[in-house]
Amino acid sequence: MIEWSTAAPAIGAAFLASTVEVVEAFTIVLVVATLRGWKPAVLGTGGALVVLGAIVVILGPLLGRAPLNVLQLVIGVLLLLFGIGWLRKAALRAGGVIALHDEDAIFARETKDLDAKVRRQKTSHDWIAGIAAFKAVVLEGLEVIFIVIAVGAGRGLLWPASLGALAACALVLAIGAMAH
Repeated sequence: MIEWSTAAPAIGAAFLASTVEVVEAFTIVLVVATLRGWKPAVLGTGGALVVLGAIVVILGPLLGRAPLNVLQLVIGVLLLLFGIGWLRKAALRAGGVIALHDEDAIFARETKDLDAKVRRQKTSHDWIAGIAAFKAVVLEGLEVIFIVIAVGAGRGLLWPASLGALAACALVLAIGAMAH
């Protein structure tokens, strides 16, 4: 039996870290829905959730067989590499080497690029939009899985960490539904 004093930090850490990733995925899905409609956004998101669920169901039981210290090292290195990349970009932006984010300009450029791809490939907007939602949810979902493993592995706290991540998903979806 896991005590609340042990589970609460795992739930809180997974919740806070996962909230960032869920907001990123939700934002991209919302952009896809706004530009191309809800159907491709929902289909892409649904497909991604099926893929993520399969990954957890298939690879989840293997976690118990992997040496904990190796697993923590691999996930720690992956998270460190992501962090170093973000730090590099932040330093370059602060130094004026690369431009600060102009979200309006990025949105306009990405919309133009998506339209150009559609015209070149002579395919529908819906298919490409669904793939964009799928890719975003899979990538951010994998980051959430890494977070849950990093927070909960080795101390028997995978379930509490998973609950924290699921609570983050529920919160972001509820806020999104209220805002809509």
